[in-house]
Amino acid sequence: MAKTRAISGVDLHLELGPRVRESLERALRGAVQGGRLVPGTLMPPSRTLASDLGLARNTVVDVYGQLVAEGWLTARQGSGTRVAQRVGEPRASPTSPAPPPLMIRYDLRPGYPDTTSFPRGEWLRAERAALARAPSEVFGYGDPRGRPELRAALAGYLARARGVRVSPENVVICSGFTQALFLLGQIMRSEGRVAIGVESYGHRHHREILTGAGLRVVGLHVDGHGAQPIGLEGLDAVLLTPAHQFPLGVALDPARRIHFARWAATSGALVIEDDYDGEFRYDRRAVGAMQALSPDQIVYAGTASKTLAPGLRLAWLVVPPDLVDKLAEQRRLVDLHSAVLDQLTMAEFLSSGRYDRHVRRSRLAYRCRRDRLLASLARHVPDLGVQGLAAGLHAVLGLPAGVSEAGVISRAAGRSLAVDGLASYGIEPDARPPALVIGFATPPAHSFTTALARLCTTLGELDERA
Repeated sequence: MAKTRAISGVDLHLELGPRVRESLERALRGAVQGGRLVPGTLMPPSRTLASDLGLARNTVVDVYGQLVAEGWLTARQGSGTRVAQRVGEPRASPTSPAPPPLMIRYDLRPGYPDTTSFPRGEWLRAERAALARAPSEVFGYGDPRGRPELRAALAGYLARARGVRVSPENVVICSGFTQALFLLGQIMRSEGRVAIGVESYGHRHHREILTGAGLRVVGLHVDGHGAQPIGLEGLDAVLLTPAHQFPLGVALDPARRIHFARWAATSGALVIEDDYDGEFRYDRRAVGAMQALSPDQIVYAGTASKTLAPGLRLAWLVVPPDLVDKLAEQRRLVDLHSAVLDQLTMAEFLSSGRYDRHVRRSRLAYRCRRDRLLASLARHVPDLGVQGLAAGLHAVLGLPAGVSEAGVISRAAGRSLAVDGLASYGIEPDARPPALVIGFATPPAHSFTTALARLCTTLGELDERA
C-alpha cells in the first residue's frame, strides 16, 4: 500500500510504494520535472529526509546521488543539495523585440496619499499596545460588524471631528470603501431598488461596482455648487461626495444638501455620503458630514485610505438602524469580518490621539505641497487656471481650448510622469473644457520637486503644439 508523507522544509507531497528506493527516486524526479520543486530549491539534508520518511539514511543518500548524476539535483560542499537549473528551455526570438514600456517614475495621479509617510513607528506601538491587551477570544471568528473597540473609537471620533450623528451600534467596519459600496449595492438590489444616481464626474470604479451589484446608474450633472438635485424622480438612491466633490473639488451647496436630505426622507430613498478626504481642509473651515441632516436616510462612509494608507483596507459605514443587521449579514456572507489585529490597532490609534496627531501633520504637509504646486504653476504656466484647491489631495488644472488631454498625458509619460485627464472621470462626454486632475499627495517627498518640474515642462510646451 502506498504511503503518503511530507518532506520537512519544502512541503512536498510524496507517495512511496513498497519498493522504497525506486519509488522515492521516481517521486523526487517527477516533482522536479513537474515543477513542484523549482530550480534553486534547497532539499532537506539526507538525515532529515530519512527521518521524515522512516527510511535508512543510505537510501536517501543513494537517491540524491543518482539524481545528481542525472542532472536533476546539484550538490556542493557547504551549500547542500539543490534542484538544478533547467536546461534546454526555448530562448526568446532575437528578432523583432517588443518596444520596452514607458517607465513611470513620477506619479501625479489622484486618489492616493503619500504612502512613504505612513507612521510606521506609531502604528507599531499602537499594535503592540493593542496586542498586549487583547484577550485570546478576539482571534476567533467575530462580529461581522467589526470589533466593538474600533466601532466605539470611531463613533467618538466621527461625532467630534466630522459632526456625524452616530452610536457604536450603527457602525459597520468594511475592507475598504470598495467592499462597503458593493455590500450596499447588494442590499439595495435585494430590496427592489434598481436605480442609483451618481455624480456625472467621479470614480469609474465606483460606477462599475454599482453596476456589478445589479443597479442602473444614472448621472447627476455637477456644476460649481456640486451635484444638481434634478432628475431624482425614479431614483432609489444617490451616491455623493458632498464635502469635496471628486474630482472637481467643489463642496455641495448647503441648499442642495438640504434638498437631497429632504428628498430622501420623503421618498424613502437612500443617500450614500462618500467622505473620502474630509480631514484635509486648508483655506476654509471643515465642511461637516451631510449625514447629520437625516441619519435615518443617509449612509456615511469613511476610510483610512487617504489619511493612512489604502493597503490597510479599513473603511467604516454609519448606517440607519434598519440597515445594520442587513449589512452585517451581507458582510458575513462575503468574508465574515476584517482582520482583527488591524481593527484593534486602529482603535488604539484613534483612542490614544495618534490618529489626530498624524492627520494634523499630514494636513500641514499636504498644504505645503499644494502651495508648492500653485507657486510652480504660477511661475511657469501662469495662464492656466486651477480649481479645487481649498481642500483635499488633488486639484483640477484647466488646459487651453483645443488642447487634447490625451496628448498632454502622452507627453508627460514621455518624461516618466503619470497624470490623469478630467474626461476619464466623466460618465459621458460633455462640453466641459479639457483639464488635468493633479494628485499632489501621491509622489514621495523626495521626488515631488522633480515631478512638479516635469509637469511644468510638459505644460510649457502647450504653446508649441501644432
